[in-house]
Formats: sequence, C-alpha cells, structure tokens
Amino acid sequence: MTTSDAQQLIVTLGEAARMAAIELAQAPAPQKTKALNAAADALVAGKADVIAANEQDLEFARQKGLSDAMLDRLRLDHARIDAIAASLREVAAQDDPVGQVIAEWDRPNGLHIQRVRTPIGVIGVIYESRPNVTADAAALALKSGNAVILRGGSESLHSSAAIYACMVQGLRAAGLPEASVQMVPTRDRAAVSAMLGAQGLIDVIIPRGGKGLVGLVQAEARVPVFAHLEGICHIYVDAAADPEKARCVVVNAKTRRTGICGAAECLLIDRAFLAAHGDAILRDLIEAGVEVRASDELAETPGTVAAGEEDFGKEFLDMIIAAKPVDGVDQAIAHIRRFGSQHTESILTEDDAAAARFFAGLDSAILMRNASTQFADGGEFGMGAEIGIATGKMHARGPVGAEQLTSFKYLVTGDGTIRT
Repeated sequence: MTTSDAQQLIVTLGEAARMAAIELAQAPAPQKTKALNAAADALVAGKADVIAANEQDLEFARQKGLSDAMLDRLRLDHARIDAIAASLREVAAQDDPVGQVIAEWDRPNGLHIQRVRTPIGVIGVIYESRPNVTADAAALALKSGNAVILRGGSESLHSSAAIYACMVQGLRAAGLPEASVQMVPTRDRAAVSAMLGAQGLIDVIIPRGGKGLVGLVQAEARVPVFAHLEGICHIYVDAAADPEKARCVVVNAKTRRTGICGAAECLLIDRAFLAAHGDAILRDLIEAGVEVRASDELAETPGTVAAGEEDFGKEFLDMIIAAKPVDGVDQAIAHIRRFGSQHTESILTEDDAAAARFFAGLDSAILMRNASTQFADGGEFGMGAEIGIATGKMHARGPVGAEQLTSFKYLVTGDGTIRT
C-alpha cells in the first residue's frame, strides 16, 4: 500500500466516522444499549467463527516467533469469548455518560450554567495482539457517543475482524450507522502513519501495545494522544505487611497473567520484613517458575539470578521479576520514582501511616494497598471494559472507560439577560 493509498483510506473512514459521530452524539441511551447487547448475542452465537479466525492468527504468530506470553495475549477460547460478551453487556448496563450534568450553578446576573458531558467525536485506536480490545474499544466508544476507527495488530487481524463483524451486527440491530465502528482492513503500517496525521478527522488517538508502538505514536502523532509507554508495576512489601497476605498477593501479581500491563515487574522488600519473616516470598516465586533477578542480600536465596542495573525499570511481560531490598517506605518510593512508568504500584502493609505515605509520595495513575497489581483493569474497576491505562496527566488517567471518553460543554440559560 502506498502512502497515498493509505491516506485516502483513512480519509474515507474518517469522513464516514465524522458523519456517524453526529448521529451517535444524539442517540438515546436505550438505542446504544440495544446495540451492545445485540453485539454480545452475535459474539456468543458466532463463537465457532471467532475461534477459527483466532487459530489463523495464532499460526501466523507462531511463524513470527512470538513468545508464549504474547501468544497468551492473542489466544481466544470459549471462556474468553464469553468474558468479552459479558464485558459488552456490563458496559451496556452502565449509566450513559452523555448529557450528564457534572456541575451547575447560578450567577448573580441571572444566568444558570451547567457543565455537561459530551462525546469527544472520533477516536482512533491502534493496538497490538489482544483481539478483545476490538470489542472493548468499540463498546466504550459507542457508550460514550463516539465513533471509532480500529487498527488492530497484524497478529490479530482475523480475530479482530470476526469480533468487529459482531459489533456491526449490533449496530444494525439497533438502527445505528455502521460507520460508528470501523476497522482498518490492512496490516500495512502506512495506515498507522495516516491515522496519526489525520487532523480534522480523528480527534484523539489511543495506542494500546508495547513501548515501540506507543513511542512511535507519541513521536509522530499530529492529533492528541491518550497513552502509556510501559506497565513497569512495582509491589512493595512493607515492614508491617502480613506475611501470608504478602506471599499470596506477590505471586498473583506476577504470575496470574504475565503478558498484561498490570503484571508486577519489580518486587521491593523492606529489610525489616526480611529480618522478621525471611525470604519465603522469593522461594514462592521460584517454586511458581518465576526467574527472580535479585540484588544485594536477596541474591543469596538459592535459585535467584543476580540482577543487573538494566533489570530495574524493565517491563518483562514474562515469568521474570526484578527484586531488591529497601530500608523503609521512603526508599521504596525513591526507587519507584526513579524506575517506574507511573502505571500501577502496590504497597502491602497493615500500617495506615506507611500506606498514607506511599499514596502521597507517588503519582502513578493507580496506587493500591494490600491488593494485586493484576487488578489494574477497567473491568475490575467496574467500568465494564477499558481501552487502556493512561499514565499521562491531562484529561484521562488510569483505566480509560466510557466516562473518560467524554469532554464537556457549558449550557447557559438566561431570561432576556444582557451584559452591562
């Protein structure tokens, strides 16, 4: 595909999306709800087709030499398809954010002012590997009254197309324009560049993928971007941590699914905790099959691998974790400030003061206490789904759900009111 062909493709999709967005912005909530539930029905009914498409993608990915963790991100089965359908229904059941009054007040001059949620317009989503993003992004955009243009990864082309077809069935069933959700029908990278330069057609770009993709988007985009570069998530075991809770949470945070951005990549353990409870957490990780790259006295635990400086601040997305001892919560905070990506950090402690210090001292998008970092997920936050975890500080932070896909406008009412 030539650059000119790619640009023309995105212009065609973008112009159709802008027309659809006008209608979507005024669509009543029940109509959008009907579309999402009908899409969920179509997905469940079409499981066999989706799984067959996914098998094509898995074979393509194996030939490319993708890691087991990346294959896991790509793989769909009956349970995962049911989970995608359940997410669609959960988004459908949520309150419609469009038209919500955020604030209202009266002025001495007689004006009544309301700040009201309104759709952003057209959203471009560029993502890798995980085909469920096709449904998540489409559902959240639709719920918030936005049209969306989806550009999935080359590895998930067939799976994403099968899921996209179900979303279109939902739109038809509800009588909404099919251009409300569109998919870029090519693996060619030229289409990505065309999306990034589509000023006046796409209002915001949301990349969801690895550091390479997100860095490219942030460097080349000429439209606003909601993004995070990496999920370098830390879990800190404080001196006052409950040892049994800590053992359970740390293993879950690392091993439940290693290929997601909420997987813990660095373990910090207070030396006071080590003195009181030993290295059982490290031994648990090793027994679970995790390669523990440990520094200082933690490297004395049998089965660990000596950590290098490069192992801290690294997103492994695999059964690997960096581990380091620290002296207290302030040293843990200093380490995270240096090596973190402002995604998700968790403190394990029974000390309220330590937890408060951790929460106040860090500015990551998500901070947790006595909970696994694997909960860094819009579905787990009650949003039904997410388009991604935003780590920037403008507009959207943390799991990006339907509410964060809205802007706002002011509605001002007077009674023949004039300004003197």
